[in-house]
Amino acid sequence: MITALDHVVVLTGDIEAATAAYETLFARSPAWKNVSDGAARVLFTLDNTSVELMAPSGEGENAGRIRAVLASQGEGLASLCFRTNDIEKMHRRLERLTLRPEPVSEVESQDDISGATLSWKRTRAATDATRGVRMFFLERELERPLSVRTQPAGITAMDHVVVATADPEPAAALYGARLGLDMALDRSHADWGRLMFFRCGDLIVEVAHKPGKTEADAPDRLRGICWRVTDIDATHARLVAAGVDVSEIRTGRKPGTRVMTVRTGTCSVPTLLVQPSPLASA
Repeated sequence: MITALDHVVVLTGDIEAATAAYETLFARSPAWKNVSDGAARVLFTLDNTSVELMAPSGEGENAGRIRAVLASQGEGLASLCFRTNDIEKMHRRLERLTLRPEPVSEVESQDDISGATLSWKRTRAATDATRGVRMFFLERELERPLSVRTQPAGITAMDHVVVATADPEPAAALYGARLGLDMALDRSHADWGRLMFFRCGDLIVEVAHKPGKTEADAPDRLRGICWRVTDIDATHARLVAAGVDVSEIRTGRKPGTRVMTVRTGTCSVPTLLVQPSPLASA
């Protein structure tokens, strides 16, 4: 039913600064720009998903709602949008699962760069029913254009997105049994807590629980993103030269991987870069 993570939404108060920051991070140009319905949107489309930067624009209800979220929560990762090949069937499933979806709506967007138009069908589940994480579901026939590479050593794709939970059992039931994502791994570690990995197309939704970090009845929250690179040494050098604050390269948790943390230029989204193990692509 769910075929992929279509995109994630990052809220920002300054769309121009955010666009420049992600151009530097990804070493890619925006694939789509649009201003409508009280919001300015810029999309970067990588090999397996997109990032939608969103900022309030002008006045009106939607612009006011975005400003209210920014005022209360600040910039950062705001929602997940899953892709489906049958939105009506997905809507019926969400209703049966008591996730209280909104009626399916048809949406159209025109790219301010090229003038091209894309349309899709979309619904949204009730946030309190999805444990505090805003979730959308969409069906579209046409693919978005890929973001053009502007420099070597860029970001290629998303590796995983992290959801932090205070109550792992109902969270596992939501992403696994209810949404139908395949649990690839469920492991516990004294330092890391419990980590559950759910396959979603060519990436992972990681649900993480660390005992004692939050109250047991606290809502789940989107915690961060890990992006794939092919040459982490070259990416590290490129970002340092661009003035981005990054950590030193270190050995990743998964055998054969190397990782580094990006500390600035992400609109407050905790960001990790990983060079996968050579065995993963063998």
